[in-house]
Amino acid sequence: MANFLSSVTSLFNKKSQSVLGIDIGSSSIKIVQVSKKNGHAVLDTYGELALGPYSGKGVGESVSLPEEKLIEAINDMLKEKEVNITTLTCGVAIPFASSLMAVINMPTVPKKELENMIPIEARKYVPVPISEVTLDWYIIPKDKNAEPLADSASTDEKKVPAQLEVLIVALHNDTINKYKNIVTKTGLDVGFFEIEIFSTMRSILDEEVNPVLVVDMGASSTKLYIVERGILRASHMVEKGSYDITDELSKSLGISLTDAEYLKREKGLLGETNGIALKNVASFTLNYVFSEADRFILTYQKKYNKDVSKVVLVGGGSALKGVVPFAKEILETEVVAGDPFAKVVAPAFLEKVLKETGPEFAVAVGVALRRLQELD
Repeated sequence: MANFLSSVTSLFNKKSQSVLGIDIGSSSIKIVQVSKKNGHAVLDTYGELALGPYSGKGVGESVSLPEEKLIEAINDMLKEKEVNITTLTCGVAIPFASSLMAVINMPTVPKKELENMIPIEARKYVPVPISEVTLDWYIIPKDKNAEPLADSASTDEKKVPAQLEVLIVALHNDTINKYKNIVTKTGLDVGFFEIEIFSTMRSILDEEVNPVLVVDMGASSTKLYIVERGILRASHMVEKGSYDITDELSKSLGISLTDAEYLKREKGLLGETNGIALKNVASFTLNYVFSEADRFILTYQKKYNKDVSKVVLVGGGSALKGVVPFAKEILETEVVAGDPFAKVVAPAFLEKVLKETGPEFAVAVGVALRRLQELD
């Protein structure tokens, strides 16, 4: 069984080692290098490389590159002098869109029996033959003090709910082989592949008791997922992302996509250009995304009778100036920008920059932290 569902653990060791966390997105590659020094994860370097130019398109634009172009881009990133990467030991995140996740209900039975039942039940949710995917699963405890499932259903049966909630994760074998081929041809020493959701959870969440909604706004899509007690409980994909805002700015202002992307990054939702308020232009995409998030929250609250206590924004779209208060208006709850670099030690003079760019690097930081743990 594949280990996609990794737990979040603390980082304490006296060794000094360096590792990479690599996030291959639809519009860019992000890499974070951290090392373990005096028991702490220390930021060595980080960088981002736009993928648009490798397909003849602009910076920030979402593209689907063939393997050879991705290999070229990763090699360029590894050689970039300004980033100054010094290790090939890494972990790699796999996009959420390449996976399938579902929470299913199963009867209370011994673990060994459950292991045989889950692949059969998973066929109802996986649209391809089970033989073509790598399947992982995790029993969701009912509460913080829930007992592990007994090896035999006997005296412990009263402690275990009649129905178990099980999180299943399926990843197509072709996807795994694709990423294996990419890292092999770049010379990377990869320790694992991990679906990006779990990387993000590791980097931005602490031991949250109440449900938290994570909104990961990428270039072409936005991922929504609710986490409770460190466990993924629900997920949803919205087919709109930050590049839709770039496109809207380009059309509304009559400027090139390149200029629109620059304007979006510089001003976000603040101010105006040629008498047109940028917030009004961007609101079509953002209203859609956060309205979907609101419906997602309501569905969860209705099903489990629990309120979502907080919303955390990550991804490139969350770096837009003014997006946090915009989201708060729609969701009517606490909204914060994720701060993955808070999990690592970094020079004080970088604090402001890392706060601003941090949400974009949530996946890469999370991957790097796990890879560092695995070297213990």
